Amino acid sequence: MKQTQLDDLLAWFDNYVESFLVTDDEGAKNIRLKIEHTRKVCEAMALLSDGEGLLENESRIASAVALLHDVGRFPQYRRWRTFLDSDSDNHARLAIDVIREENLLAGFDPAEVLLVEEAVRFHNTLAPPATIQSPTRKYINLIRDADKLDIWRLFVELLAQPPEERPSAATLGLDDIPGSVSDACISALNSGSIVRLETISCFNDFKLLQISWVYDLTYVTSRRILRERGYIPALAATLPERADIREAVAKALVAISA
Repeated sequence: MKQTQLDDLLAWFDNYVESFLVTDDEGAKNIRLKIEHTRKVCEAMALLSDGEGLLENESRIASAVALLHDVGRFPQYRRWRTFLDSDSDNHARLAIDVIREENLLAGFDPAEVLLVEEAVRFHNTLAPPATIQSPTRKYINLIRDADKLDIWRLFVELLAQPPEERPSAATLGLDDIPGSVSDACISALNSGSIVRLETISCFNDFKLLQISWVYDLTYVTSRRILRERGYIPALAATLPERADIREAVAKALVAISA
């Protein structure tokens, strides 16, 4: 991938998202959330590329994946007014639709098109398909790590805001009930498993799901950044004060200590 091709994608993104801001105040707030998320994921990807020693061309491919991974969020929100895939459509599939409808990868090397599209397609699955091998798997793992790093950032910042100021779509419509938490989600986290989205019933459960993502990180650089930024303790501090939650969080912190 040439630098000029990546530059063209960056310019396209800035132009593409502009039209989605032409909406009501609440809608614009939610769209701005996803614009900022995309840019922060690009920043996280640059850190991962540097920390993991990617070659220059590999870094450009990874940057393209980061830029395009959530472009499906914009038509998703315009049509359904939600970021919850189960109430709309798979935003990764929608991203592939945007990439192809906009002919974004026309003129790219076919092998690189495959790398970008498959990384975008599988960035939000519970786990990458076992049949996918390197080098595709590298970019899938990179975007999954970079995406998580910024979602943690986003929610730590969101939780510091008064509830009435938070973008409405960010909490996926989950009730923020103080003290409410599902034992099944605590149990999954305590066992070192990923908390499954279909098991959560309140906002505290969603925090447990996010903490459980530590068990799905691939790269040493990702774990280092996560430790340095303190996202897991910050999320945990907003959960109910319970011994079983403290135990589960302590195990998660051990998982990122190496």
